[in-house]
Amino acid sequence: MASIFGHSVVAYTITKIIDSKTNKVLLFLAIVSAIIPDLDVITFKFGIDYMHPLGHRGFTHSVFFAVLWSAILSLLFGRNRKYIYFFVLFLSTLSHGVLDAMTSGGRGIGFFIPFENSRYFFPFRGIKVSPLGIEQFFSEWGISVLLSELKYIGIPCFLILITLHFAKKSKL
Repeated sequence: MASIFGHSVVAYTITKIIDSKTNKVLLFLAIVSAIIPDLDVITFKFGIDYMHPLGHRGFTHSVFFAVLWSAILSLLFGRNRKYIYFFVLFLSTLSHGVLDAMTSGGRGIGFFIPFENSRYFFPFRGIKVSPLGIEQFFSEWGISVLLSELKYIGIPCFLILITLHFAKKSKL
């Protein structure tokens, strides 16, 4: 998996691209939505196998989960902007699996669970897989993860955000 930092940066960028009137609630929900799929690691504690549809990188990393999660949050928090909320939250949630499918480790992403249980990676797998434990994150491995995320997530997101900033300024 990419780290919570990488997932958060992507959600922040998605929110800024789509919603010109970004409010703190939507931004917070987008970041939470980009991180929430990894709550599936608790399934290890219940003896659920990695490759089980409910295992790590399974259902909570699927397109179906992204639709359900986004619909629920949009209905609860979207008020008169439900479609904007849905779109931002859907892309933020889905971005989690997309980033994980570009990592160097794991056994693939169950994008189509519950309809089809295969796991997938993308041809590009340059993002170093993040350690699951906090202790391991503060190690050489964790630093290499952050550097790969800076290269493949942070810099591209920064370039998108700076371009967006100057595009908005030029319209004024």
